[in-house]
Amino acid sequence: MSLLDELGQAIAGGTVEIVDLTAPLSSSTPVLRLPEPFANTIPFRLEEISRYDERGPRWYWNDIHTGEHTGTHLDVPVHWLSGKDGHDVSRVPLKTLVAPAVVLDFSARAAEDADFLLSVDEVRAWTAEHGPLPDGGWLLYRTGWDARSGDQEDFLNADETGSHTPGVSPECARWLAEETPITGLGVETVGTDAGQAPGLDPMFPCHELLLGAGKHGLTQLRNLASLPPTGVLLLVSPLPIVGGSGSPARVLALVER
Repeated sequence: MSLLDELGQAIAGGTVEIVDLTAPLSSSTPVLRLPEPFANTIPFRLEEISRYDERGPRWYWNDIHTGEHTGTHLDVPVHWLSGKDGHDVSRVPLKTLVAPAVVLDFSARAAEDADFLLSVDEVRAWTAEHGPLPDGGWLLYRTGWDARSGDQEDFLNADETGSHTPGVSPECARWLAEETPITGLGVETVGTDAGQAPGLDPMFPCHELLLGAGKHGLTQLRNLASLPPTGVLLLVSPLPIVGGSGSPARVLALVER
């Protein structure tokens, strides 16, 4: 029996589980809000073309109106100035879209401090216990923030000082970008950077450093609590938008049970 036959039978028999890490995409999906004078993306919207009526008696379909960076989505290097000479979303290497992943759970720390920033020492302590970060794979960063994703205000958690959501320290972002073999970082928050990232040095360090290093970001993931720390195969399916800086994506995880 071939490896793919074995995988198909394992999925059918339930010894390999498919876990959906994707947030449903609708008009209520939270979107990033930037302060003036910066331009913002539009919320997701369906525009009906026909629905079993005189416009089309046997079919139902819609136009979709959305930004590239809405809901669960993939960031690619050209999204940021530091990666402007890198690849667009239509040219993401296929080995990045099907790759191993590990899950670092810092939800308890984020529950205590909404502005919690993951440090190099914390990632190193995790690897000392669980093994190295996957070569060409993904670091999935669990903060428990997906529990807030049903409400825009709760998800962005903003006050007069800006948004307060967990993220990664600038030192850790630089280390992940320059000294680890991962292809990207996945998070449960609206973006890969912390809510207070405009005040960090550099500003928006995950975008600046990871995308500048030719790596990737995944945002607004769900169900990371269902995954083990290691032994995850991630499948990421963005739209191959020519010239695109990112795309909404369906993100699935395969886990042996």
